Amino acid sequence: MRILRNAFGIGALALALLTAMVVVSKPPVAAEQTIRIGVQKYGTLIILQTRGTLEKRLAQQGIKVTWTEFPGGPQLLEALSAGAIDFGTTGEAPPVFAQAGGSPLVYVGVEPPAPAGEAILVPKDSPIKSVTDLRGKKVALNKGSNVHYLLVKALEKAGLKPSDIQSVFLAPADGRAAFESGNVDAWVIWDPFFSAAQTATGARTLTDGTGLVQNLQFYLATRDYAQNHGDILKIVDEQIAETDAWAEKHQAETVDLLSAHTGLNHDAVAAAVSRLAYGHRPITPDIVTYQQGIADTFFGLGLIPKAVHIVDALPGAKS
Repeated sequence: MRILRNAFGIGALALALLTAMVVVSKPPVAAEQTIRIGVQKYGTLIILQTRGTLEKRLAQQGIKVTWTEFPGGPQLLEALSAGAIDFGTTGEAPPVFAQAGGSPLVYVGVEPPAPAGEAILVPKDSPIKSVTDLRGKKVALNKGSNVHYLLVKALEKAGLKPSDIQSVFLAPADGRAAFESGNVDAWVIWDPFFSAAQTATGARTLTDGTGLVQNLQFYLATRDYAQNHGDILKIVDEQIAETDAWAEKHQAETVDLLSAHTGLNHDAVAAAVSRLAYGHRPITPDIVTYQQGIADTFFGLGLIPKAVHIVDALPGAKS
């Protein structure tokens, strides 16, 4: 009986070892990859999200896409810096503020200039007739957003400094409420909030960005994601370019799509779309020079705590 029990014991041990070998020899299941994209209320990435073409393309490689909407570029880049998203788009000023704050961001692409897509607004019956008249007035803006640079340049042209006005830092929704209630005298804002305010309130434009700023839209990623998932970003880049080409050729459909997605008035969206620029492109030396000018301006005014070197946020720079 002892021999029999030993035989059973040896057999059970052999079976366990064989089972373990089979389990160990199974190929590991690859973890599903996800790219987390930050968007704002409007723009090329919203068109891309709504059309669903990126999901279809990446699904072929087992890659998921998640989308998170933010009220403005500064908030989006806070999430990027915290590692909550991998990729997103903002105007030209937010990356400068974020880089000054130590964000690990990388510039990976840019849309062409759209200077008419942002403006300084006043109520239709306001006595303010020019930027010069803003001296001592309350001006609402989203701190660190693309319109922050527009305001600086518009004041500079009018012979004023930021200290000559009362800046009131508000996100777009709160800015609109303050503007309509008369709690601020002017509002510096971008599309589609710009066109929505024009359509709904008859707000007057003191100046838009024409001749003052380029109003670029940048595509940004974390350095870690750019270094480790360049193949995915290449696909995203291709789909953005395809989306731009589609939107430029189908502007009526683009207006319908954006109006349905945002819930904004159709005429307001049409006005905003008419001011869009199309043609996603890589970062070139002239773009770097322009961005460096913004960084130097903000540092000179004490708006950022340290000097920023844009080249440090390019894909090829050492981390």
